[in-house]
Amino acid sequence: MNLPFAYPKRPFVSILLEAINNKEKPLRIFADEEFKTRLDTSAVNGLLYKIDTVMVTDPVTYEQKQQIIKSDVDINADVQRIRVKEIWFFDKESSTMQVRILGIAPVLPVKTSTGDKVGENVLFWIYYPDARELLAKERIFNDQNDGAPMTWEDVFEMRYFSSYIYKTSNVKDLRLQDQFTGRDLLMEADKIKQEIFNLEHDLWTY
Repeated sequence: MNLPFAYPKRPFVSILLEAINNKEKPLRIFADEEFKTRLDTSAVNGLLYKIDTVMVTDPVTYEQKQQIIKSDVDINADVQRIRVKEIWFFDKESSTMQVRILGIAPVLPVKTSTGDKVGENVLFWIYYPDARELLAKERIFNDQNDGAPMTWEDVFEMRYFSSYIYKTSNVKDLRLQDQFTGRDLLMEADKIKQEIFNLEHDLWTY
């Protein structure tokens, strides 16, 4: 279900990177999910390449010297998760639970020299209302109907993506993985989803 995010011809992350590097009207990016600390574009662009130090042999003197090699990071392949911040509320007029997306954040895995994943870092946060106009113009591949392509705004507004809950509002500002592990972590996420469903159901009058 999430394959459109990695569509080779137009990956979702590349759309965001183009937008934040737009010279005429750059998309604002933030360091935190509260959208208080602005990030400079150069801070993000610095993550798009890596610098390695290797030993090379001089063909004339046969002496070994250190050489710095700069290589590009395939950001579209490395980013395999997107965090979405939402606010859920009960709409009294329609008597239904509604959701509003507040922010989007690409997540980059942290790997060791051997390629083992040891964690992950958020590249940046984007305030969703700022990006909504851009996402409404970007079409994506619709595997249900080639003649009726969807936009990225459609994907987010219709929640046409698969996800799980990793954090809810709490006084300690902890993620679920900071409190639960293994199977308990998945069960707690499902429990929160069920609580949202029950809240909507209990507020109905018959």
